[in-house]
Amino acid sequence: MILHQGISKAISSIKGEDFILDNRIPIGYLFSTIFFRVFRGIRGAVIFKSFKRVFVSSSSKIKCVSKIQIGYNLSIDRNCSIDALSIEGIVFGDNVSIGKYTCIECSGTLKDLGKGLIIGNNVGLGTHGFFGCAGGIEIGDNTIFGNYVSLHSENHNYADTHIPIRLQGVNRKGIKIGKDCWIGSKTTILDGTEIGDGCIVAAGAVVRGKIESYSIIGGVPAKTIKKRS
Repeated sequence: MILHQGISKAISSIKGEDFILDNRIPIGYLFSTIFFRVFRGIRGAVIFKSFKRVFVSSSSKIKCVSKIQIGYNLSIDRNCSIDALSIEGIVFGDNVSIGKYTCIECSGTLKDLGKGLIIGNNVGLGTHGFFGCAGGIEIGDNTIFGNYVSLHSENHNYADTHIPIRLQGVNRKGIKIGKDCWIGSKTTILDGTEIGDGCIVAAGAVVRGKIESYSIIGGVPAKTIKKRS
């Protein structure tokens, strides 16, 4: 109990908000978690040359670190792949967590660099996500993602039937997601989408277009189900 309270206070101080551990967590589990957290913190400090409390799993791969700006308490779980090669790079706010097996790819080809990614504060990306940031992706503060969510911020051109699609190039509009949104698992968000603040996207939805703030949407293609108000 005392150990749980001490850890809760430490985490609350680091994150800047109340955090209370469940007292039913075994002591051995806590010590194991702390051990790996310290190891990941050392690796994060070495990779980013920073003491902003960055935690990086040993199985995750990060490319073009020079194009990444970090806030405090960035957590990158195991088997993630992050390639920041792009025009504007990647910006991570404070208290960002990236779930295991997540792929962040800022440029799909070396022939035409992509724009990049901006993530606000207190954002949680679920496991097995894909973030294609060639057209630019912006995610507001306090937004959370379920597992297996994919974002695709570019489209292939296909108008000319005499030229293979792969040779016709791409067009890009970008994706913007507001603050305090909840993106359900297995959602697909397509290029040109703008999701307002406070929206909820139902699991499995395919989203394209402009979504008004505080909407609850779902379906293929996604449509407004109701407003949160």
